[in-house]
Amino acid sequence: MQQSQVLADHDVASPPKAVLKKLPEVTLAFWVMKIAATTLGETAGDLFSQTLKLGYFLTTIALFLIFVVTLVVQLRSRRYHPFSYWTVILSTSMAGTTMSDFMNRDASAAYLSKGSTSLGWGPQGLGLGYPIGAAILISVLLAIFALWKVSGMTFRIRDIVTFRGEALFWSAILVSNTLGTSMGDFLSDSSGLGYGGGALLVAGALAVLVALMKAPAVPNVLLFWLAFVLTRPLGATAGDFLTKPIAKGGLDLGTTGSSLVLLAVLLGLMAVMQVQERRTRVGRAPVAEPVAARAD
Repeated sequence: MQQSQVLADHDVASPPKAVLKKLPEVTLAFWVMKIAATTLGETAGDLFSQTLKLGYFLTTIALFLIFVVTLVVQLRSRRYHPFSYWTVILSTSMAGTTMSDFMNRDASAAYLSKGSTSLGWGPQGLGLGYPIGAAILISVLLAIFALWKVSGMTFRIRDIVTFRGEALFWSAILVSNTLGTSMGDFLSDSSGLGYGGGALLVAGALAVLVALMKAPAVPNVLLFWLAFVLTRPLGATAGDFLTKPIAKGGLDLGTTGSSLVLLAVLLGLMAVMQVQERRTRVGRAPVAEPVAARAD
């Protein structure tokens, strides 16, 4: 394993075959972009649903449709394109933000800002609460992984090349981002840790996962998905820290300004990744990667 590779999947002992790479290598740069995308997903989701007062219901429908459109583009592509891939990640983060809010919140005083009487247009939310919402999402995510395992397809994301494999992968991404939002909101709003404390707790948990990479008994595939889920509450708490009022422990930068800055950062990183990918293609034969038929 290269030193730069962080929380990558474990090797699969199966006969390889040549395929075009559709998904990125899991490196440190991957995790930096994942955190940037999930933080932007939090601020942008709140921008549409709360600042623009579109409400969780309407915003969820709109963002889910955007996710479907970006996913179709990704599924139809024949090789890895950083802009396409990270646009889907961003759309799942935004949709996950409002999906989680709609599941967990309602129009009770606990979720209304001062002077507000509703959470926006349309149905106000299911009001399930963070524990029940998280339990439902964990069950759905485990069901996806069970189906994935039964299908016999690889869990190594760089080797996922079939339509069915990508469909399972992106389903897991959407649900994990929604689950991560619920966890982040619970840490920020209900745990007593506040936005900064919640972010530090999640960052500490991620540091533990990095340390566990050296433990042979712990599968790296498990570490990858745990880290993938945990980077979402890190983005959620970091987004809240940027946007919420100073009186509540935030920096009060607002959803609009924070979203624009984060979007600029993410676009810059995507451009760098695009240039690196082009250089990689030029420097070698037609992009072919070994892929395993099934995971361990």
